[in-house]
Amino acid sequence: AVVSAQLLATPAKARGPVSVAPLAEDLIDAVVNISTSQSVKGSDGKPLPRVPDGSPFEELFDDFFKNRKGKGSGRRKVASLGSGFVIDGNEGLVVTNNHVIEGADEITIVFRDGSKLKVEKVLGTDGKTDLALLKVKPERPLKSVKFGSSEQLRVGDWVLAIGNPFGLGGSVSVGIISAKQRDIQSGPYDDYLQTDAAINKGNSGGPLFNMEGEVIGVNTAIISPTGGSIGIGFAVPSDVAMVVVDQLKRFGETRRGWLGVNIQSVSEDIAPSLGVEPGRGALVASVAKDGPADKAGIKTGDVIVKFDGKTIRSVRALPRIVAQTAHGTTVDVEIARDGKRQIVKVMVGRLEENEEKEDDQSDAGPSDDKSNELATDQKSLLGLKVAPLDDELRRKYGYGAKARGVVVTDVADGSPAASKEIKAGSLIIEAARKPVRSAADIASAIQAAQKSGRRALLLRVETSNGDLRFVAVALPD
Repeated sequence: AVVSAQLLATPAKARGPVSVAPLAEDLIDAVVNISTSQSVKGSDGKPLPRVPDGSPFEELFDDFFKNRKGKGSGRRKVASLGSGFVIDGNEGLVVTNNHVIEGADEITIVFRDGSKLKVEKVLGTDGKTDLALLKVKPERPLKSVKFGSSEQLRVGDWVLAIGNPFGLGGSVSVGIISAKQRDIQSGPYDDYLQTDAAINKGNSGGPLFNMEGEVIGVNTAIISPTGGSIGIGFAVPSDVAMVVVDQLKRFGETRRGWLGVNIQSVSEDIAPSLGVEPGRGALVASVAKDGPADKAGIKTGDVIVKFDGKTIRSVRALPRIVAQTAHGTTVDVEIARDGKRQIVKVMVGRLEENEEKEDDQSDAGPSDDKSNELATDQKSLLGLKVAPLDDELRRKYGYGAKARGVVVTDVADGSPAASKEIKAGSLIIEAARKPVRSAADIASAIQAAQKSGRRALLLRVETSNGDLRFVAVALPD
């Protein structure tokens, strides 16, 4: 009986995994090719790309290069190809990547049956998530697909990608979710899904489906030394894409939430000074004057551990969560201050994408020159030489009239301060959470920290371009 069972199992294994053909057949008509053309400056006489006879690229290059008119005009037409997918067949709404259509003079949607529609209007684009929403006027309802939840995905779940790799038309590939919440340093809201499903040039803007046929990602980028797939592709999660696409549809722009803080990670050396767990939460390095956080009473040095009930597991999580919160909404924000937890209510503001907010700078009178009589040599100040911030130093290092603190004039090589990349020209604003107006303030903070048994001194440092951060500088034994 055992032998019989084994013999019967062998042919079943030989057939391989369950086919995704039914799923692909149901979805592929909603995935489109996107062709764009753009007039750019250039000169004739440059060598043109060479393609094999009969290649799918041959007609494309003939149209846009060899047969172009106006030779000697100094301008030429260039084309690019990408992918997209229909999310509303009646309205003719198509989602793709911003970089696929950016700068295009003309955008054409090519469907699987070969039919084409010109894009009537770009309803909106968002460079920070690399998404765009296009509108065409269909003669009849188009096949469309729906978004699903990327939050429910697990690493190892099967996914299916459909797109237009290398201009070849609708191509299907299958893989798994290799990782979640990837930061590839492409923007402030990086939260990519990583997949090993084959994604190549031309797949940009195409959908990544779960096994229920829902779009759970928008394919956006690959890592490859060759330009082809090596099994490391990235997609914008649907939970991010849905919010952006909805705003582009309703407003023609994104309307992100704004908290009004500059933040940094809670490193292992800083955490003990704040009384929180390393790596968790977001440390507030500065608070925008009259911003939502400022009005709610959030202060520099607070650690935001929860926002609207969502745990902030890393510093990168907070900007994404805030951005997805509707402005005007009042939410609970849990903070850690001096090692104690408390909840404040914040009315979320609206992020003005192109407007820089001025951080709050506390005002104080001139420093007392007599305070410099305390120890101010480099050894006693952790390798720092500092000077009061006078008019000459303000001009030299570019600090405004509202800036307060002491200027670092020199940093000893190999010192604790140098190891934290504190450089000459930096402004030390606080030491151990107290304002600094002289070298004596730093010396006093060092002595107090040593007496209390602390191993590091928490400094708040600013640069002339407005960057603020906390650093924990090791104290001598």
